[in-house]
This record gives sequence, C-alpha cells and structure tokens, in this order.
Amino acid sequence: MGVPQAMDALSRRAGMLRESLQKSQTNTDSMVAILGSFDHRLSALEAAMRPTQVRTHAIRMAHENIDKSLKAAEVILGQFDLSRQAEATILRGPHEDLESYLEAVDVLRGIVRFFTTEKNFRNADGILNHVNGLLAKSISKLEEEFRQLVISYSKPIEPDRLFDCLPTSLRPSLEQDSKNPQTTNHAEHSGKSLETAIYKTPTLIPPRIVPLLHDLAQQLVQAGYQQQCFRIYRDARASSLESSLRKLGVEKLGKDDVQKMQWEALEAKIGNWIHFMRIAVKLLFAGERKICDQIFDGVNFQKNLCFAEVTVNSVATLLSFGEAVAKSKRSPEKLFVLLDMYEIMRELQSEFETIFEGKPCADMREAALSLTKRLAQTAQETFGDFEEAVEKDASKTTVLDGTVHPLTSYVINYVKFLFDYQSTLKQLFQQFETGNETDSQLAIVTMRIMQALQSNLDGKSKQYKDPALTYLFLMNNIHYMVRSVRRSEAKDILGDDWIQRHRRIVQQNANQYKRVAWAKIHQTLSVQGMNSGPSMAADASNSSGVSRATIKERFKAFNMQFEELHQKQSQWTVPDQELRESLRLAVAEVLLPAYRSFVKRFGPLVENGKNPQKYIRYTPGELERLLGEFFEGKTWAEPKR
Repeated sequence: MGVPQAMDALSRRAGMLRESLQKSQTNTDSMVAILGSFDHRLSALEAAMRPTQVRTHAIRMAHENIDKSLKAAEVILGQFDLSRQAEATILRGPHEDLESYLEAVDVLRGIVRFFTTEKNFRNADGILNHVNGLLAKSISKLEEEFRQLVISYSKPIEPDRLFDCLPTSLRPSLEQDSKNPQTTNHAEHSGKSLETAIYKTPTLIPPRIVPLLHDLAQQLVQAGYQQQCFRIYRDARASSLESSLRKLGVEKLGKDDVQKMQWEALEAKIGNWIHFMRIAVKLLFAGERKICDQIFDGVNFQKNLCFAEVTVNSVATLLSFGEAVAKSKRSPEKLFVLLDMYEIMRELQSEFETIFEGKPCADMREAALSLTKRLAQTAQETFGDFEEAVEKDASKTTVLDGTVHPLTSYVINYVKFLFDYQSTLKQLFQQFETGNETDSQLAIVTMRIMQALQSNLDGKSKQYKDPALTYLFLMNNIHYMVRSVRRSEAKDILGDDWIQRHRRIVQQNANQYKRVAWAKIHQTLSVQGMNSGPSMAADASNSSGVSRATIKERFKAFNMQFEELHQKQSQWTVPDQELRESLRLAVAEVLLPAYRSFVKRFGPLVENGKNPQKYIRYTPGELERLLGEFFEGKTWAEPKR
C-alpha cells in the first residue's frame, strides 16, 4: 500500500474513532481533542510527503510515524475501554463481588496514573476528571460497605458463648456458691491448675469476613479516609464490647454504691467481678486485639489507638469497681476478698501488658497496675487492722461454761484461710517488706495474730469469779489453737517449737485447774490436822486416834463439796473429747485412791453407828461414774442429781 493510501486509511480510521467516541456520553470532548491532534499531524505529514515521494528515507520515516501514531491511539482506546468496564462495576457496587470491585478501583487508579504521567497527551483533563469522580464514588461505596459489614458483625456476644470458651473448672455450672468467695476461689489457691488452663479466644467476627474488612480498610486508608475508617470501627466495636459486658452482668459501680451495700451483697458482687475480669481480659479484650490486628495488618493505620478507644470505657468500668472496693471502709472480713481481687489482677497482669501494648494503651496498663498495688496496700492495712482488732476485741460475749470462745474459733478460721493464700501473701510481703524472707514474714504475722488472741483470752478469762473456770477456759481455748494449727498448713509456718510451747501452756492450765478446783476436797480427805479429842478413850473401836465425830464431819464435808463440784462442773464444757477424758482421768487418778484410802481407814468408825449411808454416801465406783459426767455442758436449769 502506498503512502497516500495508508494516510487515507488512517484518516478514515481516525474519523471512525471520532464518530465512535461521539456516541459516548462521558468522554467525547477529551477524546476528540486528543485524536484531533493526531488527525492534524497526519494531514500535515501527508502534505509534507507529497513533494518527496521519491525519497526512500522520508518514506520510511513516514511509516514509522504512522505506526507510532496507530500504537498510541490503540493504547488510548484501551484506557477508555478499561474505563467503561470499570465504570459499570463501580456503579453496581461492592456488595455482591467485592474482589471485582476492588480490581475495578485499581484499574481506575491505573488510568489516572497513565494520563497523569504521559505528558504528551493534551486535553486529558476531561477523562481525568471523569475517572477521579468515579474513584470518589467508589470510595464512598467502599466506606458504606465497610460500615455495613462492621455493624452487621458487631453484635454483642451472649454469656453462654463466652462461658464455653472458659476452662471447664471455671464455667458457672461447676462453680461453688458465688456468695462465698472464700470457698469459691479455694481451688485457685490449692494448686497451679488454673495457670495451665486453656482459654479459647471467642470468634468475634467470622474468619471469612475479616479479610474483606482488611481489604476495605486498606482501600479506605489508601484513599485518605483514615478518620472515617477509624470512627466506624471504633464506634461499632466499642458498642459491641460494652453490650457484651452488660449482658454478662457487669455494672458501673462507684465508691458510694459499694459503701451502701450490705456485706453479703458486696461479697457476691466481688465474686462476680473476679469472674468478669477473667472473661473480659482473657476472652473479650484478647479477641478485640486479635481482630484489630488482623483487619489493620499492613495498613497505614493507628491500630493501637483504635484498639485503645474501643476498650477504654469497658476497662474503666471494670477497674472502677475494684478501686471502689479497695478504697471502701476496711473490715477484717474484707481481707480475703481483697486477696482474691489482688490474685486475679496479678494473674491478668501479663495479659494486660501484652493485649494493651503500645503508647495509646499506656493509661490502661497503668490503671491496672495501680489497682493491683492499691489492693495490695489495702490488704496489708486490713491485716494490721485485724491484728489490732483481735487484741482489743471487747465483745461482751461470755461463755458461761468455759468452752471455746467465738473469738477463738473466728480467729483460727481466719488464720486457716490465710494459708489458702500463702503464695499470694508472699507476693504481698515482697512488695512491702524488706530484709526478711517471705516465709518468715508470714510466720511473724501469724504469730502476732496468735499472740494478740492469747492476750485477749487472758483478759476474758478474768471475767470468771471461779478461778477454776478461768483455767479451764484458757485450757480449752489454747488447746483449740494448738489442735487447729497441727491440723492445718499453719503447722509448717509456725513450726514444732510453737506447738510444743503451747501444748505446755495447755498442760499448765489443766494443772492449775486441778489444783484450784480440787484442793479443798483433797484437804478433806487428808489425815493431817485430825487431832485426838477427849472422847477417844471412850471409843474402844477407834484404832486411828481420831474421834468418830471428826470422821463424820469429814465425810459430810466431802459429800457436800463433791456434790457442789458435780453440780457446777457438769455444766462446764471441755469440747474436745480426748482432752475431756484426759482431764477426768487426771482428777480420778488423784481423787479415787485418796477416797478409797480414807474410806478403808475411817469407814469402820461410822459403819458401826447409826445411818452409816448418811456419811459414806458414795462408793469409789459411784464417784468414778459421776466424774464421767463432768464437763458435759449440762444446762443451768437441769436439777441437781
């Protein structure tokens, strides 16, 4: 084909392109302008070439220019074809096929780059404006799609779903009574089982949706929509998280609310709070961190700040209750719940550090650490209060029968509970004590409490008018302390020396009781002081040198004293069976031989007279039987036997 024919063909094709482009409603002007420039070039070329048809070099150059022009036109047409295809996808929206939609957005961005970087194309503003308009529309649709997806999959999680993610031992159906945290949490203090318990992070957003949100977020951020993306995600996820906690039972309670609560109600609330803290941190907050990291992975986005704003209100609600309890009025019964709360905060400390990483979460990490320290401080102060309260307890409760005082059983139970918290207490002492090992610190504190109890019991024992009951009371209470320590973990802390020392105190009080209670009656059976009288010579049967009248008086005195002792001391109580039998035996081992000896020696003097049973009222066997009724705690209204 000759040059003229080629030029004619090219002119016809350019004309056809112009005619085709005139049918487009969107790009007509810009394309006509661009192609018009080619048309002018071709016309000029044609005019220039006619005079020089014979020049081979010129002809070759003309062919090359024609090829370049054709190729450039093909590229431009390709860009317009891509634009039309992408426009159709953009107008359909991203909901049905997000992947194709995002590809169309990338195509539009490519067209913008093409016309922006190719400076040879004049009058490209029209196509650029059109494509940029499509891009703006596409981003708006992407933003709406992101909003709809985030909101649709940000429903609160039902408590049952959360419970299913807990280790079996912590699920509500298997827990003990939440109204008694001292027992509810006992399993947590007895071993390391919870440290290795498996928690399953709940699925907050379905795995198939997370990549879609990631791609949408990436497009929005790339288009400069960081703030819109931030607000949509933060508002939806924060609302979902707060609703999940409300469904679980989390309440926003402050110091005034806590102060007004009855102890039983507060104790139950604290037990629930411990459970809620574990669920919130290990499941909900961990889950929120996981999806936040996945959705914004590789996206130029402040994900730590976003996560912080999602969780900040929920964290504040949970920690505010702990702060309110820590700042509320101290009382001895609060020590164990304070230790429970301290334990859970220590248990969760590493999670707080990991989940709430980064500068935006620093305040929440600090708030959690501050609460842990506050609980430790309040627990230690409550410890000190308890020791002082034990020593100064002025309760008017008097145990009339000399049994174990309620204060003793309360303090011993308190101390036994302390040893369920050994590891926690050691951590507590490490924070506040220096220069001593934590084991010895625990022993020192326990010994101080025991000494405070003993001092108080000494004071209470002086309330008794009968000194024998004073010693019986001290014997009972200190024996109870020793027995309880021997049967608990306190034995390992207080040691054998403490046990042996206090066993001796028990024995000393038992000996003092025997001396004080039975000295008078033993004196009655003693032959010392039984002088001969003028009637001795008249009593031919008297071989002992003691008058019959004196013997009768001694027997009468013995009967009266023993009956008084029996009537009174059968109402006294020695609650420990082994100690009770031991004390009866100790009395019998002294009383019965002395009585047998007295009856054997002086009994004939009264047996031969009138009414011998009036004087020898009891056989040794009967005395032994009656001694078996001592310390049984008979009621005061019970008539004398």
